[in-house]
Amino acid sequence: MTSKNMILRPKIALYEPDIPQNTAAIIRTCSCLNVMIEIIEPCGFLINDKRFKRVVMDYFDEKMIRFYENYDDFFKTKKKQKERIVLMTTKASISYSDYKFKVTDTLLFGRESSGVPEKVHKSVDMRLKIPLSFKKRSLNLASSVAITLAESLRQNKLI
Repeated sequence: MTSKNMILRPKIALYEPDIPQNTAAIIRTCSCLNVMIEIIEPCGFLINDKRFKRVVMDYFDEKMIRFYENYDDFFKTKKKQKERIVLMTTKASISYSDYKFKVTDTLLFGRESSGVPEKVHKSVDMRLKIPLSFKKRSLNLASSVAITLAESLRQNKLI
């Protein structure tokens, strides 16, 4: 996978992920769909964690992953590149299926254990949710990424 092929594709960003198996599964999804993944540190685990390696297998490609030291660096870069940041959150009122994704959007997902802080909520361009039945709390992070990414790719005729 080359970065040239990913220029006109959405990106997935993970805010301080803390479950290695979820991050590994998301990397596999992004690898299979030719989508760049961005990780806002600190992570709650090391990349050499055996739980991470067991799930990511041979899908880990350093060219498709960008790390940011913190959320300030992430937001400064996105602003400079004029990319929209779309936060997926259970606290949103608009459904992801009612939103018109752009090919250059960055889809941001919060920490499994705590989401994102209020300062991140206030910094994004849009907040969306995946509507759930029966007042359930939330989907698994890897499932949420797959659902949202598939809709973005579908809308932009990239799958």
